[in-house]
Amino acid sequence: MGSNAGGLYALTEEHVAIREAVREIAEREIAPWAAECDTESRYPIEAQKALTAAGFHATHIEEQYGGEGADAIATCIVIEEVARVDVSASLIPAVNKLGSVPVILSASEELKQKVLPSIAAGDAMISYGLSEREAGSDAAAMKTRARLDGDSWVLNGAKAWITNAGISEWYTVMAVTDPEKGANGISAFVVHRDDPGFEVGAKERKMGIKGSPTCELHFTDCTIPADRIIGEPGTGFKTALKTLDFTRPTIGAQAVGVAQGALDAAIGYTKERKQFGKSTSDFQGVQFMLADMAMKIEAARHLVYVAAARGETGGPDLTMVSASSKAFASDVAMQVTTDAVQLFGGAGYTQDFPVERMMRDAKITQIYEGTNQIQRMVIARNILR
Repeated sequence: MGSNAGGLYALTEEHVAIREAVREIAEREIAPWAAECDTESRYPIEAQKALTAAGFHATHIEEQYGGEGADAIATCIVIEEVARVDVSASLIPAVNKLGSVPVILSASEELKQKVLPSIAAGDAMISYGLSEREAGSDAAAMKTRARLDGDSWVLNGAKAWITNAGISEWYTVMAVTDPEKGANGISAFVVHRDDPGFEVGAKERKMGIKGSPTCELHFTDCTIPADRIIGEPGTGFKTALKTLDFTRPTIGAQAVGVAQGALDAAIGYTKERKQFGKSTSDFQGVQFMLADMAMKIEAARHLVYVAAARGETGGPDLTMVSASSKAFASDVAMQVTTDAVQLFGGAGYTQDFPVERMMRDAKITQIYEGTNQIQRMVIARNILR
């Protein structure tokens, strides 16, 4: 890991090798389909197959469950390199981590053995169900209920904006088990798509990440075995918040990746594009834009890796660093992709080039896994303690 008490990190030779391997797969197997997946709102099955074949679909799962046991920086590098060519495809490793971290953190050994090996093997994927239509940033206001009935839990309610819904077989779902206790009355469960009373709703029509389906989940007396609860009753919301400390850097990694992809495209285009008898990259105004883009991306990348490393080593500032990495990197992604469209001029506004898609895809990174306004509240709470 190369981490120490000072919170420094060092990229290992293995990290560098992972980046090269993922970049090669991304360029060869994922990039060629990115525009089509966006235009047709089609799931990037080619990306899933390629990432799974190479073992990059869920690198974070420990070896004892058949996984790679990679550290958090390695996972961020995988997500970053995939997002560089297609943000939708990067949600395959990212959501596999988001959905499984609650299980890894808090589930019984039996439940881990039931769920994690199938994800590690690439036979199944897992999604995360926290948000509801009326409980987004205020997630504790959720209405989905779970009640114990003999040796089963029975769930009723709905979840919204669930990434890769319908593709995933497993779903980590938060539900209220004791309405009197507020946030301390919320529990976490693992639901399988074949469970009776479980249904996936219609796909949302989105601005970006169109290759990744986003749907509602509906629970109508959805009945699951009692041992599918994650941890003790009432600990679900704590698990959900703790999970985000470990997964927000993965959103930062997506943001860094899409920003890097947009910068790479802009560098290539401005060198080729001739105006007033020279390449547009020869104009200082353009050079300063490119320099700012590169500088911001580098800062964001390092903050993401610091947050990922902090997740490995722990530390009182994990929540703050994690929130910072997500908010900073996603703001950078929006700035950089918007500037990339500008540097392409009129061409950047067309679908003949990837930067308009990158700009649309970048926007969601400022919203999901906690809006950047919520991240700022989290950071403020931590520094004003």
